[in-house]
Amino acid sequence: MRVLADTNVLLRLLNPNDPEYATVRSAIDTLAARGDQICYVSQNLVEFWNVCTRPTDKNGLGLTSSQTDTLARLIESKFLFLPDTETVHAEWRRLVLDCSVAGVQVHDARLVAAMVAHAVPLLLTLNDRDFRRYAGISVLHPRDVL
Repeated sequence: MRVLADTNVLLRLLNPNDPEYATVRSAIDTLAARGDQICYVSQNLVEFWNVCTRPTDKNGLGLTSSQTDTLARLIESKFLFLPDTETVHAEWRRLVLDCSVAGVQVHDARLVAAMVAHAVPLLLTLNDRDFRRYAGISVLHPRDVL
């Protein structure tokens, strides 16, 4: 089964100092061992780059672009990329209107749109509450995989 990794999962997976690292790593390993395919989309890398290169005093990781590129390449080499399409855009437009999405939540809607467009039924996220409003997907917290 295909599983989309939320950006918060990818960030923790590549940061061994994060308190959620072990849980996220174990969840990813467990999913892979049972034959699930972990996926990512362009929106993940946009958000990932934003957090990685943002200064630490602004709730970022304070990494350089070069360091961030190295980490992004790890994601690209380990997981399946699902491309943006016209269908993703059309689904995103539908979701933001139908679900009255506003502000920063538009980014989550973009992930859900990609899931719907690519028939990915499951999202692995640390913010499971943020995605419960969306029909047609299932949300899984990493601790629930273990």
